[in-house]
Amino acid sequence: MAEDTPQDIPFDKTFDLAPGHAEACGPEGSVPVRRILCNNPSPFTFKGTVSYIVGRGKVAIVDPGPEDPQHIAALLDATRGETVTHIFVTHTHRDHSPNTPALKAATGAIVLAEGPHRHARPLNIGEHKPLDSSGDVNFMPDRRLADGEVVQGGGWALEAITTPGHCANHMAYALKDTDMLFVGDHVMAWATSIVAPPDGAMSDYMASLEKLSKRKEQIYFPGHGREIRNAPEFVQYYIRHRQAREASILHRLAKGEADIPTLVRAIYIGIDPRLTGAAGLSTLAHMEDLVARGMVATDGAASIAGTYRLAG
Repeated sequence: MAEDTPQDIPFDKTFDLAPGHAEACGPEGSVPVRRILCNNPSPFTFKGTVSYIVGRGKVAIVDPGPEDPQHIAALLDATRGETVTHIFVTHTHRDHSPNTPALKAATGAIVLAEGPHRHARPLNIGEHKPLDSSGDVNFMPDRRLADGEVVQGGGWALEAITTPGHCANHMAYALKDTDMLFVGDHVMAWATSIVAPPDGAMSDYMASLEKLSKRKEQIYFPGHGREIRNAPEFVQYYIRHRQAREASILHRLAKGEADIPTLVRAIYIGIDPRLTGAAGLSTLAHMEDLVARGMVATDGAASIAGTYRLAG
């Protein structure tokens, strides 16, 4: 789920995969990986959600996608003559996990994920849940995975990597003995990822970026758009971008107190108007982090309706 396409990150928006068609996307000589695009394009999902098929013969599917019978049919058609043994879910936003029950019913595969949908923090008094409609609150894995846990399949193995931030239960999966990592919505080639409280938290998101930046995998397969190559270097662009956003917020607050709509107008120059709400939520995530670190003050808990000023 995307937030913005700033100019300080070398995005790549080329992605011509037709919905419903399986395409090989892994390096030659490695564990086979195929991807299938769901036909659910939007300003938040780009061309649509990408599902991945890992291995040959006895395969895993990463992120079955939104509730979409045509996408289920495409996944089953792509794996005809094979056995789907595992279903991995990166997180429980409604463009990634709701197809899981139908795929499990059709294949008998075990469902694995970090856990059910949850918030990164308790709701504040009077706060509503801005992303409730996007959360798959009915999702429940057959098996909950811990950070670093390795799942062995037929000719492949996936390592679970907790990456909270975009969503509290976000998890990436590294394909062992390869250079590949399925990164969900944490890092994408075409746009930045929204971090929207209470679903996500900026402090978690930045810590997860730092965690990924220290790993060796060079190729990331995201939930939307094309693969990312030279991935650790690309993650550094993401980190610097968020640090620059924070600096822009502090620079604006040095001129006087401001509410979130004022901050969005000041720091998201030229944003697609359809993404203004997402930008406001990501700005709130920054404000929560800055308030927690004692750099910014507000009256009461940080909120989307709050007014902010430099602390001290």
